[in-house]
Amino acid sequence: MRQREAKSDLASTGGARGGPMALDAAQASASPAVAATARILARLKDQPGPLLPVLHAVQHELGCIPAEAVQTIAEALNLSRAEVHGVITFYPHFRGEPAARHTLEVCRAEACQAMGGEQLAAHARQALGCDFHASTGDGDFTLEPVYCLGLCAQSPAVMLDGQPHARVTPAKLDRLLHRAREAGQ
Repeated sequence: MRQREAKSDLASTGGARGGPMALDAAQASASPAVAATARILARLKDQPGPLLPVLHAVQHELGCIPAEAVQTIAEALNLSRAEVHGVITFYPHFRGEPAARHTLEVCRAEACQAMGGEQLAAHARQALGCDFHASTGDGDFTLEPVYCLGLCAQSPAVMLDGQPHARVTPAKLDRLLHRAREAGQ
């Protein structure tokens, strides 16, 4: 019986590629997302535990973490694509697609739920016509859950475009959404 030599997919381990040459090639990439990711990596890759800061910086600059950026991140940090993807999908803050013009985050923590947060979340889904982790058809709003905004004594709370709002009722949420739509016109 003839034995075949076992082959390892080194590219999936992150060990076969990477290093300065790969980062240089990524910085010269025709893909704006890959080039931006490489610039961020050049700045952050040598700090301790760089993956989360890199992911936050990429999403801040690009509005999301595009699929083509994952390979570049994995190679530069000597990680597998699966490891990088696992972190991206574990944290609900990271997204693979850009958010809409406005982002509404509704607190889903226990204190807010005890003070009417579940009804507020249902109202937000109905008012926007989309569920959590989705955007409205017109591209105006992305609806996201968040697990504590630190406004527990003033719940329920939401954050709209990075601005926290406390003691939010369905009527108050409607006013906030209306103002955001008017400001975005």
